[in-house]
Amino acid sequence: MKKIINLALVCCMSLTAANSFADVKTKLEAAMASDVRTQAEIERDRNRKPLQTLEFFGIQDDMTVIEFIPGSGWYTKLLVPLLAEKGNYYGAIGTSRIERNLSDAPGFERMNVIAKDAKLERPEGSRFYTLEANKLAISDADMVLTFRNYHNFGDQGRAMMNKLAFDALKPGGIYGVVDHTARHMEPMTDSNRRRFDPVKAIKEIQDAGFVLVDYSTLHYREDDELEYEVGARSVSGNTDRWTMKFMKPE
Repeated sequence: MKKIINLALVCCMSLTAANSFADVKTKLEAAMASDVRTQAEIERDRNRKPLQTLEFFGIQDDMTVIEFIPGSGWYTKLLVPLLAEKGNYYGAIGTSRIERNLSDAPGFERMNVIAKDAKLERPEGSRFYTLEANKLAISDADMVLTFRNYHNFGDQGRAMMNKLAFDALKPGGIYGVVDHTARHMEPMTDSNRRRFDPVKAIKEIQDAGFVLVDYSTLHYREDDELEYEVGARSVSGNTDRWTMKFMKPE
């Protein structure tokens, strides 16, 4: 009898989670069809799999979510509409393009930008950026996300980004990171400079205080031999990427 009750509870919890993400999926699909997105952005949906990726991280529409280094706003255009009614979106660090292109866009009135004083700099002769930033004004975020940015930083910049994420999250909060895969312990070359060793990433992020919760093979690409620069024609748009979910301990 006890086993039957436990099984029923598990099934009930699974059904609740599925129903919960069904609402999120509906909102994300509406955002994906929005006129604010370009055709080039839409064409990347097949490869980037935003619905599956955000479901893996456990996103809900009532969360407070921080996106580090949003770039041109590919994910921003999905996250802001999702969170507009019940949650909060914060873009942080390297936000000039989303400020310029999205601040006045219909439906983006609740897009918040923080850490405007953060300094991203690439020292002369260096391949990688440094990051200088004060502690974020938020300390109770549910989730911090960053997509294909980890490889851009040197040791100092990555450590700073991980610290900012840890300090911004509430206990139990999720840190989701996606990046192009480099072969473990392979020496740095011109071809792999925009890739990052996932084993090294795990160690660094755990050293910052996080616990590795899970990883996904959503962006595993068997035919990416990890030999070529991510912009090379043979792998562009089809790179192998690691997708990892970390948690700030309770």
